[in-house]
Amino acid sequence: MEFLTDPVAWWIDPFTSNIFMQRALYAGLLAVLTTSVVGTWVVLRGMSFLGDALAHGVLPGIALAFILGVHTTIGAFVAAIAMVWGINMIRRHSPLPEDTSIGVLFVGFLALAVAIMSSASAAYSGDLNRFLFGSITGVDAGDLRRQLIAAVISLGGVAVFYRAFLVMTFDHAQAQILGLRPRLAHGALLVLLAVSIIASFEAVGNLLVFAFLVAPPATAVLLVRRVTRIMATAALVGAVSTFVGLLVSYHYDTAAGATMALAAVVVFLAVLTVKAALEAWRSHSRTSVAPAATSG
Repeated sequence: MEFLTDPVAWWIDPFTSNIFMQRALYAGLLAVLTTSVVGTWVVLRGMSFLGDALAHGVLPGIALAFILGVHTTIGAFVAAIAMVWGINMIRRHSPLPEDTSIGVLFVGFLALAVAIMSSASAAYSGDLNRFLFGSITGVDAGDLRRQLIAAVISLGGVAVFYRAFLVMTFDHAQAQILGLRPRLAHGALLVLLAVSIIASFEAVGNLLVFAFLVAPPATAVLLVRRVTRIMATAALVGAVSTFVGLLVSYHYDTAAGATMALAAVVVFLAVLTVKAALEAWRSHSRTSVAPAATSG
């Protein structure tokens, strides 16, 4: 119960006395900012499966970058763009539903990543664990700069395409009528999604970035209605999850990325439970009042 009996030592000291925890907090907050603004549209448009597929689709690019000695961010970006292009091509030239094309490429890219990682050339793949599960306490100044650039790109892209994203989310035909070029806007959203994933896998890990991309915006949707408020609330929820997750990881020696992602999911489940309980109580109150009014 040290977090109650000695709150300064539990809540504050880890960040003031440990440079690695400070950088981890900055990296987590930048990851949350990037994933929240893009993840809002992912949740509102029902594109969570695509987000999951892209989060895994960058793995072969990372593996190849390791083998070739290229920076992993470049490999991840090339793989993400290749997957986005592949999804659009299959959707354009195939009568199959979009989720089918996503599923096919998801399996293909993931299988390619496993094949590359299991090859003799990737014998040092232990280093890949950082990108699979995250190493947020190991980020450096260069990682933070790349995350900051990605956050600026994401915020700027959402600001530029905000009207198109908004109309397209609720009425694709109306977006076409208004000349908002929904196909271009959709492509831009996919690119922003790829950027947010690539920027965040350094912090929370490639396999866990999906939690930050979906859980905070999903929580925000339960609480507010306006899109701008959903983005702000998602960022706040993600920031709290990052802060608490890092502290729990520090004090109980658990994996930082997984603990942060778990905290975001726990917050979602808590909000959902409370909201469901309140709605059940209101419904019960209305049904109790109605017979009394009728008998009166």
